[in-house]
Amino acid sequence: MNVMRRWPRPLRWGARILALLLVLALVAALWVVWTVRRSFPDYGGEVRLAGLSAPVTVHRDAHGVPQVYADTPEDLFKAQGYVTAQDRFWEMDFRRHVTSGRLSELFGETTLETDKVVRTLGWRRVAEQELALLEPETVKLLEAYASGVNAWLDEHPDTSDQALEYAVLGIQRSGYRPERWSPADSVAWLKAMAWDLRSNMDDELGRALAGTRLPAERVDQLYPAYDDERMPVIVGDTEKSGEKPSGTPVQAPARALSSVLESIRAMPEMLGNGASEIGSNSWVVSGSRTATGKPLLANDPHLAPQMPSVWYQAGLHCRKVTEACPYDVTGFTFSGLPGVVIGHNHRVAWGFTNLGPDVTDLYVERIDGQNAEYKGEKEPLQVREETIKVAGGQDVRLSVRATRHGPIISDVLAKSAKLVSGSTEAIAMRWTALDPGRTADAVFQMNRATDWKSFREAAASFEVPSQNLVYADVDGNIGYQSPGRIPVRSKGDGTRPVPGWDGEHEWTGFLPYEELPSIQNPEKGYIVTANNAVVGSSYEHLLTKDWSYGYRAARIDELLKGDDKIDVAGMADVQLDSRNGFAPVLVPHLQRVGSGLKGVDLLDGWDFTQPVDSAAAAFYNAAWRHLVLLTFNDDLPEGARPDGGDRWFEVVRTLLDDPADPYWDDVSTPAKEDRDTILKSALRAAAAELTDLLGDTPSAWRWGDLHTLTVTNQTFGTSGIAPVERLFNRGPLHLPGGQSIVNATGWDAQEGYAVDWVPSMRMVVDLADLDASRYINLTGASGHPFTDHYWDQTSLWAEGKTIPWRSTPALIEKESRHTLTLKP
Repeated sequence: MNVMRRWPRPLRWGARILALLLVLALVAALWVVWTVRRSFPDYGGEVRLAGLSAPVTVHRDAHGVPQVYADTPEDLFKAQGYVTAQDRFWEMDFRRHVTSGRLSELFGETTLETDKVVRTLGWRRVAEQELALLEPETVKLLEAYASGVNAWLDEHPDTSDQALEYAVLGIQRSGYRPERWSPADSVAWLKAMAWDLRSNMDDELGRALAGTRLPAERVDQLYPAYDDERMPVIVGDTEKSGEKPSGTPVQAPARALSSVLESIRAMPEMLGNGASEIGSNSWVVSGSRTATGKPLLANDPHLAPQMPSVWYQAGLHCRKVTEACPYDVTGFTFSGLPGVVIGHNHRVAWGFTNLGPDVTDLYVERIDGQNAEYKGEKEPLQVREETIKVAGGQDVRLSVRATRHGPIISDVLAKSAKLVSGSTEAIAMRWTALDPGRTADAVFQMNRATDWKSFREAAASFEVPSQNLVYADVDGNIGYQSPGRIPVRSKGDGTRPVPGWDGEHEWTGFLPYEELPSIQNPEKGYIVTANNAVVGSSYEHLLTKDWSYGYRAARIDELLKGDDKIDVAGMADVQLDSRNGFAPVLVPHLQRVGSGLKGVDLLDGWDFTQPVDSAAAAFYNAAWRHLVLLTFNDDLPEGARPDGGDRWFEVVRTLLDDPADPYWDDVSTPAKEDRDTILKSALRAAAAELTDLLGDTPSAWRWGDLHTLTVTNQTFGTSGIAPVERLFNRGPLHLPGGQSIVNATGWDAQEGYAVDWVPSMRMVVDLADLDASRYINLTGASGHPFTDHYWDQTSLWAEGKTIPWRSTPALIEKESRHTLTLKP
């Protein structure tokens, strides 16, 4: 009997439609599942890989981290290219479109501004020029890596089998096929990381923008000198001293400066866009101060968060380490780049933080048509034409102009960026990363270093971005080395734009590597780097005037200098420290003026730490945010306003001693405000904001409810299409820590409390037992959404936990979950 026939006709039709919709929904769901899963890689079995000289074994642990074993360097790096493509090919393809200014080929006109800026900077052109400078061995291994990537592409000719992103992109774009991978694709990513860590260009721009409204002495208040009596210096005093070059900065036009700021902001958020807190912590402790009697080394680079993580974990092992096959290295690298960037081999370990030397200068140029003025003469501009292909649209032509100092970046996005007659002023950028260099050599050289001497020789090639390198080895030595190409100026200190027409502010060369700061086995038994000053004011050369101000370094130093012996767990505890170093200065002032105001009593007895569940930390950070906004935003233009980081700690620390300083006055009101007026206003604004966001009960406020991170996919995570974003993004996570704190989960006071830079990974290396080392990545090994390893490390990372970092072959094989054999 057909029961439906007893139903009224409208109900029968409704049931049929519902059934049809359910069938369609089921088909759609099955299609989504099939589409999502078809690109998942196979981690086990056997695969034929053309060009291998012998079989290669790839073990993957419980988190999918590959450990590759081979008999020759060529086989080793070919296999690395293959397994990285398995996990991260879409990311690799996306990154090379970023570095070559070709995003619009994938995404249409929405990324056109980014492409214009990157084409103007010419990253890809410089990367191609670098290949000719590299050692033949480096080029050979870059080519081996590329052949491994291309072998994987040959196995997966359909883009939907390569990554879910191609399937999603295929809804709007058709006919796209990834190009073959090349060594230049690998080298170009180093330019992106150099941009991310480009040191003080944003401070130079900020000074110039502030100078459009304020006199020089008031701008200088906002950039105090590093206090090397209060805060740690990495290398300490030096006996050398010398004259620092003086110069004649020039005030650039506000229009041109705003255009430069616009160009910077057009770059992908994954590159950090110059956030002041992007840097890192690293430190190394000698065996005299450790529980094992051998050194421990810790590192946690602070970078813009992204999904998948900027880092890719891998181990690269010659089955028998010999002169012909010297690699036995494991750690963190970038997808698309062979070798290991940060980690350890069987004898030495190393970590990075951003040295932050002044390697960029802004030149104000006098332009007349197709010429720039130089020493009273007209010098022809260097002009090249670029064609940007745009998916779904017409090609776009771009005229890139440059002076002797570098590309003109002030008119990249300006509507009037045409060659016109009549004199005008523009801004050109000189930057070390735009000169071909040998950093790719350094990666391989560090991977095979065996002692302090060979490590320092390797570091000499690490030219851009200039980093602080900390070092430890199994023999018990620790050390520090500053590498990098750091300019010597005929005039000027790099803090403000200078005239490009007078010929007096030129780069005359670069600091000799032998004269860059370096120490080995210091008497105190440890070395701390946290983007603080490397040298004191007596150092002969000018590295920069724009260090991080030392709050993180001081806290790490405080935690390490006790008499207790430290172990791996203790090193990890230091990485998670959340004490706010400026709160002890500001809180007494807040309490003094805020008696009886809502929320102020939360600060009574607060220990100045910022865990997730802290009501005091929530209120304090809200008060701090409103304090800097109320104090400075009325005086400063966009691009010079406070982000709330440690430079602003120092600025406000000084202002607190001067209740009538002009910065306290709000120039937008007829009244004349002073320090205490602004402090009270900040407390009231903080309480009102938290009441609105978190409820009316101050004791129930939680820092972690304000301080959240959504780990956002670097391509589709901001598509504006909610279902697509849910496919690729993860979170929100509720995080401890904060700005200029050791656990550096940073946020921007101009934007709110959401986390926008993070410890992108954490590692602790135990030189007594490398198998006892620990590490963690922000996301996971895989770039494929919904695989087991897309974000399987994220919750552990958020909780401050780490995973085992094995090194010995027997233990790696014993704990492996998957084994893939690559055969010739």
